[in-house]
Amino acid sequence: MSSDERRAEILLAAHAVFGARGYEGATTDEVARAAGVSQPYVVRLFGTKESLFLAVLHDALDQLLDGFRAELTSADDERSVQDRMGTAYLELLQVRGLHQTLSHAFLLGGHPVIGPAAREGFIKVWRFLRDEVGFDADTAQAFLAEGMLINTMIGLRLIDEVDADDGIHELFETCFPTTMRAVRDVAPRGDEPW
Repeated sequence: MSSDERRAEILLAAHAVFGARGYEGATTDEVARAAGVSQPYVVRLFGTKESLFLAVLHDALDQLLDGFRAELTSADDERSVQDRMGTAYLELLQVRGLHQTLSHAFLLGGHPVIGPAAREGFIKVWRFLRDEVGFDADTAQAFLAEGMLINTMIGLRLIDEVDADDGIHELFETCFPTTMRAVRDVAPRGDEPW
């Protein structure tokens, strides 16, 4: 396997580990185990845990914006761009931990290195919604708010309660009216480490 392929595998594993444990709780050793490589190899490729987290944050933002941009040029005229971008956002659940890693990063505003990078990324998403997509401020705010709600539901692993609690079921049906089955298939469960 090439070093680029190995790097991509480590980033994928790091999404899952950071998504489940957060920046403070995760270790490069856990990322290495999840990727099936040695911890010194992770450090050799990425340096510090902070550098690895920043690489994961940038990768998450790139995947997010690439998915959204693909929907801007989609030939699907039957659905609104907002619906298509919402679907793209849900498809990113396939990348275990991506949504939660973004949430963790956005909570680290006081961190001297991660905070500025997270703010820059968040503002980049806002500007994309306003300038490239053309959403008005209220539509952009509502789109971001629904995304944050989805991140919270996935991070809380509420999928475990969806059949046991009518309110949670209603919440999932509201957020995922046509994709509930797909979300059930990919959402992390409470008994999974990441």
